[in-house]
Amino acid sequence: MAIGANSVLDDTRFDAPGSGAPGDAPAPGASGDAPEPAASGDAAEPAAPGDGPLVDPDALRRRELGAFLRSRRERIAPDQVGLSRSGRRRTPGLRREEVAALAGVGVTWYTWLEQGRDIRVSGEVLSAICRTLQFDPHERRHLFALAGSTESGPDRECTGVTPAIEIMLRQLVPLPACVLNGRFDILAYNRPYAVLCGDLDRVPYEDRNTLLLSLTYPEWRRAIVDWDDAVARCVGQLRGSMADHVAEPAWKALVRRLSDESPEFAQMWAQRDVHQVENRVKLLLNPDVGLLRLDFTNLWAGPRVGTRLVTYTPADAETEQRLRRLVELRS
Repeated sequence: MAIGANSVLDDTRFDAPGSGAPGDAPAPGASGDAPEPAASGDAAEPAAPGDGPLVDPDALRRRELGAFLRSRRERIAPDQVGLSRSGRRRTPGLRREEVAALAGVGVTWYTWLEQGRDIRVSGEVLSAICRTLQFDPHERRHLFALAGSTESGPDRECTGVTPAIEIMLRQLVPLPACVLNGRFDILAYNRPYAVLCGDLDRVPYEDRNTLLLSLTYPEWRRAIVDWDDAVARCVGQLRGSMADHVAEPAWKALVRRLSDESPEFAQMWAQRDVHQVENRVKLLLNPDVGLLRLDFTNLWAGPRVGTRLVTYTPADAETEQRLRRLVELRS
């Protein structure tokens, strides 16, 4: 059975919203404490789509890699890596030559890497940089993805909602469930999910994105009890997933829209934090039945960064009763 963009099958809604559619060089002499000049590649946000000329996706990826490295370097204090704070330091965090020395690579080579130059980089060198900058597993994976390394590059996204998932969405009632892609677009959902934070059926098709809703829809914002932490995690997950999609129009359009409509998103996005999708306990305050404690579980329908079935199961008996009452009230 073909599923249209807004068709309904029993208690299940199906959508597919768009988002708006070298080797090492010898190290030069010590550079002292003078501030480091911003290189052309240091600016570094992937360009949002517009009327300008097409940009080489590899060049975009290199620019993003350089900007990510610089942001991580600037957050590491010298004493965190065993260096003394001698003299006045105008550069926040570590200097480039300090990172290069600690990682065992040439200063010029590392500088080129931050500048987004087209140079080859091995997995061993990337690992050394990860250790020097004290990356967590999510940041390490993000760096390898940006570098196009075969060691850790994510798989391409799977976008379909299969018949088996359609059946699962129906059978899970009264448990809320939905299907999300890597951009947090809501591809399909059942009735309990639709009424968790308001009424999703009334949300315009192009707005059915959980990150957009959490940032710009007041009823969703009020419903998420731990809003600051939850949204920051989602922004970090989007950043991590986007490493393999930096030149794709739908991804760039989503980032542009979120940045335009939410100053909070723009601030969090600029921090370049990355997170991996995880199963957690989510607290939601529903206007009809009160506080819900839900186990948020991701069931992957395809590649790790692609489509997933998300289920919300009650974390306690009281939440189970409230979910059933919610379905009765809003069915």
